Amino acid sequence: MSEAPPLLAGRSAVVTGASRGIGLATARLFAAEGARVFMLARGAAALRERAAELGGETLAIPCDVASRDSVQAASTQIVDALGGAPDVLVNNAGRFHVAPIAATSPTTFAAMLETNLAAPFLFVHCFLGGMRERGSGHLVSIGSVADRVAFPENSAYAASKFGLRALHEVLRAELRGSGVRVTLVSPGPTDTPLWDPINPDAREGFTPRTAMLDADAVADAVLYAVTCPPAVNVDELRLTRS
Repeated sequence: MSEAPPLLAGRSAVVTGASRGIGLATARLFAAEGARVFMLARGAAALRERAAELGGETLAIPCDVASRDSVQAASTQIVDALGGAPDVLVNNAGRFHVAPIAATSPTTFAAMLETNLAAPFLFVHCFLGGMRERGSGHLVSIGSVADRVAFPENSAYAASKFGLRALHEVLRAELRGSGVRVTLVSPGPTDTPLWDPINPDAREGFTPRTAMLDADAVADAVLYAVTCPPAVNVDELRLTRS
């Protein structure tokens, strides 16, 4: 009996925040399933190391998603390499900050919105025209339980993730019937390096890291959504630790 072909053979994918955590897990899984993966992140050296480890048709593109010029340059490089828009965009790059509203500076609040909300919009803006013209594509947003539940000390992150959910819903309404699919993957607390500065194990009311989801579980959910039959749109996946 012959082996089944890789699930993403012949397809291309862009993954932001791909040097660690959920982004790296997703890029690794996509590459293993035959996709041509464009890995984006700020840290050039670490990004290139991770891309080299994945092998295959994996390309590291250093990109500061909070910079419009950097996003535009990376998107142009990808479109030029592919001759058009990618098949899949996974908007994963994110910042996380925990502090009471009174202790959250306007600069921190603005930076969170730039990375977690404006950057996904910019990437969609760069690729959506090509996807619509082609009649296919998949836009995946990595949300959070904080895109629908308000937690104390979470004003900047919640504002960005609630906004990302709204962007997803508008895209879903606008793209229905176009052939371009839109999915929001909203995991509960996930054990990634975003938690390193916060040390949730030492903070009352926070989920211990041993009780969190792992990044590979979230990557599995993304793969499921993008490999459903073309006539099926997975509107939203909410993930919790069982």
